[in-house]
Amino acid sequence: MRVILASNRGTVMELGITPIVTSGLVMQLLAGSKIIEVDNNVREDRALLNGAQKLLGILIAVGEAVAYVLSGMYGSVGQLGVGNAILIIVQLCFAGIIVICLDELLQKGYGLGSGISLFIATNICESIIWKAFSPTTINSGRGAEFEGAVIALFHLLITRSDKVRALREAFYRQNLPNVTNLLATILIFLIVIYFQGFRVVLPVRSKNARGQQGSYPIKLFYTSNMPIILQSALVSNLYFISQLLHRKYSGNFLVNLLGKWKESEYSGQSVPVGGLAYYVTAPSSLADMAANPFHALFYLVFMLTACALFSKTWIEVSGSSARDVAKQLKEQQMVMPGHRDSNLQKELNRYIPTAAAFGGMCIGALTVLADFMGAIGSGTGILLAVTIIYQYFETFEKEKASELGLFGF
Repeated sequence: MRVILASNRGTVMELGITPIVTSGLVMQLLAGSKIIEVDNNVREDRALLNGAQKLLGILIAVGEAVAYVLSGMYGSVGQLGVGNAILIIVQLCFAGIIVICLDELLQKGYGLGSGISLFIATNICESIIWKAFSPTTINSGRGAEFEGAVIALFHLLITRSDKVRALREAFYRQNLPNVTNLLATILIFLIVIYFQGFRVVLPVRSKNARGQQGSYPIKLFYTSNMPIILQSALVSNLYFISQLLHRKYSGNFLVNLLGKWKESEYSGQSVPVGGLAYYVTAPSSLADMAANPFHALFYLVFMLTACALFSKTWIEVSGSSARDVAKQLKEQQMVMPGHRDSNLQKELNRYIPTAAAFGGMCIGALTVLADFMGAIGSGTGILLAVTIIYQYFETFEKEKASELGLFGF
């Protein structure tokens, strides 16, 4: 029974996806900051970087699995027994290896996009669908209720004689997904898709091929979902460290300053109730915001600042800054009409840093809006899901256009 506990959705996904995402970001930052020298034009360098990333991901997965078990996340090791403890560690590590193998499968060309992005989007969409249509019943003190918001709506309308009160309860019930949460989720999806279309298109032309025109689009979300991925990775690791320390040294002042935790009455999962971990977590409801406005303000400032800074930093280390783009355009013999080659970087600097910082702040603001509206799956999750699905849509359209061009249509 103890081993089965290790296969709850949250832990397996954390131990499966978080290590490989963290290792990928670490290697990208090391390469972008020139701490390690990597030439992406050399096949051997790319292979070594990918191998190092996967090895680091496995090591992180092993370290986190061992830390989870030794911290007493599944009970004390003395009660579990050495054999069960080892089985749990192996199970959690195996989840990470499966994720790495599936990601490698997609990178080899047996699918579209990144496996990690696909797993993140699938996990978030699964959570939204589950909370909308879950048939699980929960006793919250008012009798048995369905967890799924849509099923609960019909159940309350059928079983309650007062239909107006049933509708009010379905839309505003506490501690369980409600219809308002579901409508907020749909609204945030639509807003993010709308903002995806905001861009500045800079005209470019070839110096060699006369008459060949092109364009370089600079999107509002220039760094796409990277700011929110970096922010969520930071918060995820903060949660991980804080929970482990709190389980062992809950009375220590510095540990409590980092985060205080307690088990939720309804979900049974640990939630932050104090310290830094609490303040970087979205308020659970409007009532929580009204009771602790400093928490809401701190969370808003943290999200906007973190997303803007991560977005600005990412363009420097990922090769998408104005300097890098100008270099790429010059290598392709592309120029901007009406501008000298020496002014190309200056012209790009008018747009790219602004798009990165302001786009990052917009992503942070949309995340906060989703959290404050109580959207299902958290604001971070919805932003990740929408941007990843939109990237897949764009990739699919490019593949479709290239195939049509290949056949002469």
